[in-house]
Amino acid sequence: MKARSLVFDLFGDHLRYRGGEVRLRALVSLMGCFDVSEATVRVVAARLRKEGWLSSRREGRETVYALTPTAWALLDEGRERIFDRVRVPWDGQWHMVLYSVPESERALREQLRKKLAWFGFGPLNSSVWLSPHDRAGLVRRAFADEPAARLDVFRSRSENPAHDRDVAARSWDLGELDRDYAGWLSTYRPRLAAYRSGAYEGVAALRERMTLVHDYRRFPFRDPDLPPELLPEGWHGRVAHEVFLEAHSLLRAPAEACVDELTGSAAAPEEQAG
Repeated sequence: MKARSLVFDLFGDHLRYRGGEVRLRALVSLMGCFDVSEATVRVVAARLRKEGWLSSRREGRETVYALTPTAWALLDEGRERIFDRVRVPWDGQWHMVLYSVPESERALREQLRKKLAWFGFGPLNSSVWLSPHDRAGLVRRAFADEPAARLDVFRSRSENPAHDRDVAARSWDLGELDRDYAGWLSTYRPRLAAYRSGAYEGVAALRERMTLVHDYRRFPFRDPDLPPELLPEGWHGRVAHEVFLEAHSLLRAPAEACVDELTGSAAAPEEQAG
């Protein structure tokens, strides 16, 4: 795990429930559980502050780092994508976004494509992206201040369910994603018994929980959360999500106890059971 990603994961899974802030000394202790040096922690924290993800203040001789509103929004959005799944039946409609960006705005075009993928859209072709979920409004709001990005939004239905499955197969590499889910399951499903028995405690529990989150959180960037009728037979994604939720919940108490000890603060009651 990279130190930068680890800081975000610690804030997202633990420190956000402690007011979204942490003393530098406590952050060094937490990162030390993952063999990250104090010098590296200081550099990473300073960079995140410079980039606007963290703010800092002095309390006596100590520096306290806190999440900025931008970081809070990022963590809230990320948590929703990681932990939630669409449960309502699909109405059969595709939501399509057609975009146009000048050649001189290549960075904006790449940013738009990444955001579309994050919201669960897939590329039917280079400039036509679609999703079975009504999330076009999210894309519009994300780029409301970018006049160079022209977005056109449509809704449509295909000819029949077989064509819907073909559209999904052309817009996402579901085969590769399914194989990766199966590989993740082969690692973590056998560990559930140890999690249930309380075999992980202290630093080992914190390391395991953070590794679990790190290894799983890449999937929401790739998984469009398609309805069952669009998925290949034997899809491993839903099973992987259930295993992740159970494992994450089982490791919560011992990992929280470790964070309590290292930071000298307890999580607020609103900490979710997952």
